[in-house]
Amino acid sequence: MSSQKGGATMNEVEARVKALASVLAEKQLVQQETLDVIVEQYETRVGPHCGAQVVARSWTDPAFREWLLNDASAAIASMGFGGLSGAHMVVKENTPAIHNMVVCTLCSCYPWATLGLPPRWYKSAPYRSRAVRDPRGLLKEFGVEIADDVEVRVWDSTADIRYLVVPMRPEGTGDMTAEQLAALISRDSMIGTAVLPGVVS
Repeated sequence: MSSQKGGATMNEVEARVKALASVLAEKQLVQQETLDVIVEQYETRVGPHCGAQVVARSWTDPAFREWLLNDASAAIASMGFGGLSGAHMVVKENTPAIHNMVVCTLCSCYPWATLGLPPRWYKSAPYRSRAVRDPRGLLKEFGVEIADDVEVRVWDSTADIRYLVVPMRPEGTGDMTAEQLAALISRDSMIGTAVLPGVVS
């Protein structure tokens, strides 16, 4: 199962959103100003770029990393990211010995504030069942080969707890700023269904 299967590229999503916004405005079902506020919210205040900033800061600020691992909700809120879907956050850190991945077996609970809208595959029945039954096999379909001596831990999001994975920092990035690092971090790596370039899983 690839993260592209059954999904759409960002350009396709943007085109759909613009088309929907135009129809809603033309039919006067919603004011254009309201749509602009909603779009601005998702472009700047929620989405994977927010989660990437959290992860990058954890890589560059040891005190923040400790806070994030011990009280993720408060640490994330301190950066201005939160809201209803981010009120009860738990962060799990990938290491050379442990690979974490996230699923919601009941529906599609997801940390919107830090990762934006959930991908279509995350909500699918095959992902939700196989993540629990055969996480290594599922990861392999995403192109992630996990060594036999690495433990795979699967975390089940609920309406009460949402998870975010801190992926391992790529080699050779020691001189990069948090902003530069954030640009390397993908949404899927924060779900645990991808590893970053330069990381050996």
